[in-house]
Amino acid sequence: MRSYAIGDIHGQLDLLLQAHARIAADRLACGDADAPVVHLGDLVDRGPDSAGVIRTLREGVARGENWVVLKGNHDRLFERFLTDPNWRDPQMRPDVTYLHPAIGGAETLMSYGLFRPTAFHIRRVREAARDAVPAADIAFLASRPLMHSAGDVLYVHAGIRPGVPLEAQAEQDLVWIREPFLSDTRDHGPLVIHGHTAIPQPMHYRNRVNIDSRAAYGGPLTAIVVENRQVWVLGDQGRVPLRPH
Repeated sequence: MRSYAIGDIHGQLDLLLQAHARIAADRLACGDADAPVVHLGDLVDRGPDSAGVIRTLREGVARGENWVVLKGNHDRLFERFLTDPNWRDPQMRPDVTYLHPAIGGAETLMSYGLFRPTAFHIRRVREAARDAVPAADIAFLASRPLMHSAGDVLYVHAGIRPGVPLEAQAEQDLVWIREPFLSDTRDHGPLVIHGHTAIPQPMHYRNRVNIDSRAAYGGPLTAIVVENRQVWVLGDQGRVPLRPH
């Protein structure tokens, strides 16, 4: 079974289009136009064109592309900022709002035409954002699934809580977890492919594969192809094996 995946995009529309082009070339080489493409979430924040990323993916899904777009913690933060003023992510300190520089929410709102939003006027910023962000974009983010299975592979944004059955996994873990997932070496059953934890290059840890290669911070956006449990990174020259270490 063949499937593709793209790591954390963070508003980098040009890199997303490049990743789609690499996948299209591999699909053509394989003669397989139907293999799903899984986007691992964190579509928004930090990068320059979150609005373009959401629109591209929403319109692609609507026209029937075999794309799966998962929900990341940043996607949830953006959607809840717009729809639920009283909601707070339990993972974040009380003094950290969506407009905190570490989150990158201001860049997302600027991609919708808002001028340098700041946390000092967060109520006004939220009202302006509700007017600027299309309802279809908000609904798209709110309806994203948290995981996707393809054969012997599980795709998820952040990871899973080790030892907990998939059907009992908590949303908070699926979009936010680091430890104890990252250091756990047990076999999870399926090979878990995730992003969320930024690293310099994609890595295969035998029981999991991390493909968040720091696109949010000037790094590349990784696209991979998976056949059974074998993984290749897609580059301009085609496939490069990603072997366990």
